Amino acid sequence: MPKMRAVDAAVAILEKEGATTAFGLPGAAINPFYSAMRAHGGIHHVLARHVEGASHMAEGFTRAKPGNIGVCIGTSGPAGTDMITGLYSAMADSIPILCITGQAPVAKLHKEDFQAVDIASIAGPVTKMAVTVMEAGQVPGTFQKAFYEMRTGRPGPVLIDLPIDVQQTEIEFDPDTYEPLQVHKPAATRRQLEKALDMLTAAERPLIVAGGGIINANASEQLVELAELLHIPVIPTLMGWGTIPDDHELMAGMVGLQTSHRYGNATMLESDFVIGIGNRWANRHTGALDVYTRGRKFVHIDIEPTQIGRVFAPDYGIVSDAGAALSGLVEIARERKEQQGLPDWGAWVKDCAQRKSTMQRKTNFTNVPVKPQRVYQEMNRAFGRDTCYVSTIGLSQIAGAQFLHVYEARNWINCGQAGPLGWTAPAAIGVAQASPGETVVALSGDYDFQFMIEELAVGAQFQLPYIHVVVNNSYLGLIRQAQRGFEMDYHVSLAFENVNAPELDGYGVDHIKVAEGLGCKAIRVREADDLQAAFEKARALMQEYRVPVVVEVILERVTNISMGAAGIDAINEFEELAEVADDAPTAISLLV
Repeated sequence: MPKMRAVDAAVAILEKEGATTAFGLPGAAINPFYSAMRAHGGIHHVLARHVEGASHMAEGFTRAKPGNIGVCIGTSGPAGTDMITGLYSAMADSIPILCITGQAPVAKLHKEDFQAVDIASIAGPVTKMAVTVMEAGQVPGTFQKAFYEMRTGRPGPVLIDLPIDVQQTEIEFDPDTYEPLQVHKPAATRRQLEKALDMLTAAERPLIVAGGGIINANASEQLVELAELLHIPVIPTLMGWGTIPDDHELMAGMVGLQTSHRYGNATMLESDFVIGIGNRWANRHTGALDVYTRGRKFVHIDIEPTQIGRVFAPDYGIVSDAGAALSGLVEIARERKEQQGLPDWGAWVKDCAQRKSTMQRKTNFTNVPVKPQRVYQEMNRAFGRDTCYVSTIGLSQIAGAQFLHVYEARNWINCGQAGPLGWTAPAAIGVAQASPGETVVALSGDYDFQFMIEELAVGAQFQLPYIHVVVNNSYLGLIRQAQRGFEMDYHVSLAFENVNAPELDGYGVDHIKVAEGLGCKAIRVREADDLQAAFEKARALMQEYRVPVVVEVILERVTNISMGAAGIDAINEFEELAEVADDAPTAISLLV
């Protein structure tokens, strides 16, 4: 049996499990692991500027492509605590990432040694598994179990903490005969799916709610096949956006208090039956439950048993992987269509399409400073169907979801539940690493952009080009809008007179200089008519220099984006609505 250090075995397992890209920062307590990566030579490493940034890069990498598992690495103590936010974000959105930390020697774990913190206990609530490995002989089994946990059932993150002496201890391990553990995914039975289909076919106005579990299962094609076979509309959640193309006749819009379409909410309120697949009934999707559930029956299909009934009790629940459930539903629906026919929901589909073509928000504003709605209109014109958007939180994300268009699964990379500021830039770098040659466009408000702006240097150093659109109103825009209910505007302004940049007219931080100082290219836009030229120039700069390119758009200071605080029947529309086609020229369905 070959003998090697425990860390050499661990790195060999990474390769065997298909995790060959890592994001991180070396340090004294994790240096043995880095020496193993150097000796192995097959693990590509991206050096982050902040360890939290490394965890979000790993998230972006995982989310970008089916089967990816991003790895983030840090030393002992604060490196692990810095990555907790990334683990929380991944856990909340069912994203598998592997976090590896260094640790003080085993004998000193309870002696308040330098940077010795019980990171496994800290990470436990936000991971599927978090463990400090106390015996070198357990390292291979721990890594094997980690990959099993990340992939089995509801996916999620794992943390492995390695004391420095454990890392360097020699063990017997044969990488040639190593095999990953077989992953378990629950699958609905035919009888369960037949009952769900019986309930659906008894409805007059049915809908499919498509969640992020469909993307995790790589089952978007099956979703579209089912929708087309039944000829019923689909409502994707924010995490499921892209499972059906925005311009598909059966894409009925998104629903919710914030990241929603007027026609999507209206269609949900007109429905009488909803089958949710791979979704979790998030509160910003449902709003007030009495409004959301009144007058309609629900079937809920999810891979995690405890999700069934967590938010509200469905009329029928099925524990199943989304892909397995969709494949089974397609098979049964096809059989029924051939043998006895299916109900004709053509009138219902036509009604949904009519709402989609009439209930539009206006985007074609000519104001200076620019209104945000116009930015997304011009982004729709500038970027093609294959564009991958990356965003996290704030008015920028909410408006982006209301106005941008997504046509493929994994082309909306979004931190859905946790929403940490600063997530966008490092996540976009992870996406760019996973998607060489593809068009990646990040979207941030100025506050999100400033949180982890140092990670732009990573994109410059490792030649990971993407376009970062920064809509700058020098405000914590979402919080300012929320403060309206308290009749205040308190400590949410980021504006100040920058003594080094008087040309900013009080907008504060000079993002252009900062981005350029970090090795990137940057463009500032003040008028909407200049946006197309700016996006074209950004593409050219990105291709020439192979670095991130920032396009900053100076917005009007105060804009209220459509949203509600209670039910999906009570959304506040703060701006003019579209009345003619020219009011929303890039709407997915032109106004009629």
